[in-house]
Amino acid sequence: METRTVVAEFIGTAMLVLFGVGSLVLAGDYINALGISLAFGFTLIAIAFALGRISGCHINPAVTLGVLLARRIDIRTAVQYWVAQFVGAIVGAAILFLLANQVPRLQTAGAFGSNGYGGRSPVGMGAGGAFLAEVLLTFLLVFVFLTVTHAVPMVGAEPVPVGLALAAVNLIGIPLTWASVNPARSFGPAIFAGGDALGQLWLFIVAPLVGGVLAAAVHRFTHLHPAGQADREEAHPPPATGPWGRMRGGHRPEAGGPETKGPEAA
Repeated sequence: METRTVVAEFIGTAMLVLFGVGSLVLAGDYINALGISLAFGFTLIAIAFALGRISGCHINPAVTLGVLLARRIDIRTAVQYWVAQFVGAIVGAAILFLLANQVPRLQTAGAFGSNGYGGRSPVGMGAGGAFLAEVLLTFLLVFVFLTVTHAVPMVGAEPVPVGLALAAVNLIGIPLTWASVNPARSFGPAIFAGGDALGQLWLFIVAPLVGGVLAAAVHRFTHLHPAGQADREEAHPPPATGPWGRMRGGHRPEAGGPETKGPEAA
């Protein structure tokens, strides 16, 4: 594991929290749920194009868990990614907190873009409903991630469907729980919000991880099941390059030289 891959996960997660959660904290009253959702999606797409070749741009512990269960990375790499993601989320939230405190009359205590259920849910959704919603929404996000980074002919477009998936789940999830689908995204803001945000944080760590496990299981059945796998590989050979080439665990042949495997294929 190269240090730069861990640094990329740290930077990417910090940026996602700063700009994604920042759109909610600083501009939520002006751009509503649609604008916030698009901000998250566009931010992820931009980060993926910038950092995808370096680390795979998971920037989400649930995604990393799904990739681990898909056997594209080992447990050591996953742990390093998780540490980088949570630390990055704290740093991103800290920068956002400092920025928000420069805005007159902006309330940060108890909210600050954190997730919640019950009285902290926009629609008053209870813990059970919030848990189910987060599992299902995270399942969609991680399943799309695993699918488009699988060895399929989608060269050059990988970040787009994942970003659109994040925007879609935020659009649905914001009215329910303020949309987590990412334990690190929930952890950073909750540290600075304090109070009930910390008390309810467990749900927004556990539920997305469950969603990641479910996505990995379904992806294994739909894309890695022995029946029909040979036919799919023959019909759709792995592409050589792409913005998230290393995320696929595929091969990137160098011009005029032998093929070089990405870190997840090693």
